[in-house]
Amino acid sequence: MSLFAYVPDAGNRALVDLADAHNDTRAVLLSSEQEGIALAAGADLVGARAVVCMQSSGVGNCPNMLSLVRGGGFPMLLIVTMRGDYGEMNPWQYPMGQAVGPVLEAMGVLTYRVDADADLEPAAQAAVDAAWRGGQGVALVLSQKFLGAKPF
Repeated sequence: MSLFAYVPDAGNRALVDLADAHNDTRAVLLSSEQEGIALAAGADLVGARAVVCMQSSGVGNCPNMLSLVRGGGFPMLLIVTMRGDYGEMNPWQYPMGQAVGPVLEAMGVLTYRVDADADLEPAAQAAVDAAWRGGQGVALVLSQKFLGAKPF
């Protein structure tokens, strides 16, 4: 991957920091999640690869742009950090947390969920393979059980 597009979130901060520190990648701050979908499609058009990192609430901003992925046949790799599932205490996070899977499925995006440390490597490899070798739209979904629930 040459670009790591992201909307800031505590769940993706370490990954973005690693990408930003690596000489072969560039972290790209987004003002909204759907910008990342367009950026990744554009990267594919010029032979580059991009990962789009967002919190689960940001998935709700993306269905229209995800139609571009499906219609244009663009490979897409999303990394979605969950809110509104295991251990959540903020009632405002539940609606979109419960909608993430159905929204991604409706837009033709495959989902690979990570609930435990042992799930991460095989799920990440499956997501990368499906996106970059299989040409699919894929979301690697990092659950709160895996990340830890936020105490606020």
